[in-house]
Amino acid sequence: MSADENMTDVVPGDDNRMGPAGENRTEEEYAAAQLTLRAIVTSKEAGVIIGKAGKNVADLRDETGVRAGVSKVVPGVHDRVLTVTGDLESISKAYGIVAKSLLEGAPSMGMGGVMTTNGTHPIRLLISHNQMGTVIGRQGLKIKQIQDGSGVRMVAQKEMLPQSTERIVEVTGTPDGLQKAIWEIGKCLIDDEQRGYGTVLYNPVMRAQAGAGPLGNGGAFPSTAAPRSFNRTGSGADFADSSFNRRSPESNRPPPTHTEDGEELQTQNISIPADMVGCIIGRAGSKISEIRRSSGARISIAKAPHDDTGERMFTITGSAAANEKALYLLYENLEAEKMRRSQAPQDV
Repeated sequence: MSADENMTDVVPGDDNRMGPAGENRTEEEYAAAQLTLRAIVTSKEAGVIIGKAGKNVADLRDETGVRAGVSKVVPGVHDRVLTVTGDLESISKAYGIVAKSLLEGAPSMGMGGVMTTNGTHPIRLLISHNQMGTVIGRQGLKIKQIQDGSGVRMVAQKEMLPQSTERIVEVTGTPDGLQKAIWEIGKCLIDDEQRGYGTVLYNPVMRAQAGAGPLGNGGAFPSTAAPRSFNRTGSGADFADSSFNRRSPESNRPPPTHTEDGEELQTQNISIPADMVGCIIGRAGSKISEIRRSSGARISIAKAPHDDTGERMFTITGSAAANEKALYLLYENLEAEKMRRSQAPQDV
């Protein structure tokens, strides 16, 4: 698969962010745990999933009890996002059904390049960058365990998707294998729920034309697109009508105020590994000051770790666009530092 050229099973540094080894949940507790799991699908795949007059997606909801939907068509964009919300048992079953329908629908939809002779199909899951370490595991042990137990092949994309802090994990296998793999991936996300706070969800949109406000990665915010929801993979709130969902453990916040331009002032919390805090702040606060200046958001840093992982909480406050840019720049700095550390021994 050509996508493998841009993907890897283990990204240097991912294992350093591995979450809790588990919280002693029973299989029954995992099965009943609520979360949202999203995936990127092509427009043709979306047509198969939805079905004529929405019949297929309605049947999927009835059979599994999940809430499922596909994002609207964006002119000129071939990707759409499938969102499935419910308990883990139902979600894994739903993705198994989706994989089966895509296999069966591939020839009639002109998707011959997707279908393979061994009855497998790829599902491109969207996983929070901050939770990826738990899915991969130390030295790639968890991802290997999932592959061995389900018979699927998994590859994790190295880079975050544009203007988001999500990455793709492509899972290729039979419908039964995909169902088993997604069950295990879901367990990882449930165990590592807190690290999902602060995820900037990927939204397939036309890339903005030159002249729009630049992002730290050389991209730009779409000049006509509305601000995206701030949410976290695994939250179960993708279908909420509000433009922002506060999902931090601290819920007793004062009502939001507004910027001078009348935009709602929003607050977002993210956790930063203790050994990375210094590189994010920079010498004499130079890096964090630059992120504040570039994004226009206010960023405060907890003086002490918020739990026994040793992670420190960064609180970001600003408009939707300012928060989004600040989050992106924070993660970009984390990635740069991880890369520097992973290459350091080679430079000696």
